[in-house]
Amino acid sequence: MKNVLMLAAVTATLALSSQAHADGWKNQYKTIRLGVLSGENEKDRIARRVGFQQYLEKELGVKVEIFTAGNYDGVIQALASDQIEFAFLGSSAYAAAYTETNGGVEPLLAGQEQDGSTGYYSVITVRCDSGYKSVDDLKGKVLAFADPDSTSGYAVPYYNLVKQGYDPKTFFSAIPFSGAHETGVMAVANKQFDAAATYVNNDISGIPQRMESKGMIPKGEVCRIWQSPEITNGPFTTRTNLPADMIAEVKAAVKATPEKAPDAFKEMSGGDNSTSKGYVEVDHQRYQWIVDMRDWLKKQRRNG
Repeated sequence: MKNVLMLAAVTATLALSSQAHADGWKNQYKTIRLGVLSGENEKDRIARRVGFQQYLEKELGVKVEIFTAGNYDGVIQALASDQIEFAFLGSSAYAAAYTETNGGVEPLLAGQEQDGSTGYYSVITVRCDSGYKSVDDLKGKVLAFADPDSTSGYAVPYYNLVKQGYDPKTFFSAIPFSGAHETGVMAVANKQFDAAATYVNNDISGIPQRMESKGMIPKGEVCRIWQSPEITNGPFTTRTNLPADMIAEVKAAVKATPEKAPDAFKEMSGGDNSTSKGYVEVDHQRYQWIVDMRDWLKKQRRNG
């Protein structure tokens, strides 16, 4: 009987130990904080991710909080200071976080469209009734960029405009930052800016199309007069100092969202305007050119 009791005690101890090991990272991280960039107003940013948040909580068995900030740098700094664990970043914001943390972040997944593409485009938007048909028509006008850490809203259009022979600092009368993609496009619609940089995925998905579907701007009021080469979709990013099993489990849950929570995935991807199919795995090398481009931009700013 004594041996039976001892065996039962050992078995129970091993079972508890195994359970504790299985729940390892969850014992340390009772809440996962997930950052989202300021591509649209904060209310809509959060509302579009309620279903996704609930799905992750059920799938992972821990609380999930959505973290937002007034600008891109707020999310980048939150990653750098260990205030959040994961974030959906644009390519340039990822490059900024990579530089800021000395390689302390890692890209995990990037969005894929229904046609299999994994990229999007920076565009310059104007009012359709403005008479502006090309960048040449904007000489001496105001072009608003979105945010210093925005890929499509600043880095890519600025870089490519220079390469095409337009020096934004002298070609335009002013190049302010609007603070967010929607803010810039709305200001164009309201005639506060002559033009604004933002992004589209294709002809039916992007910031202007989403704003039309939400009733923020009338359909056909804003047109595109310039488009960049394809930009690699920004990555779902993690801090590298997190437990490996935690990163793997969260990555798997996010990647499975289209199959396990299709309605939540559609909503967070743009609702009825969404053309997203799911996610593909990515690594840092896919974004090294963005890091290099940001370095080039910094040198240009230092040189005046």
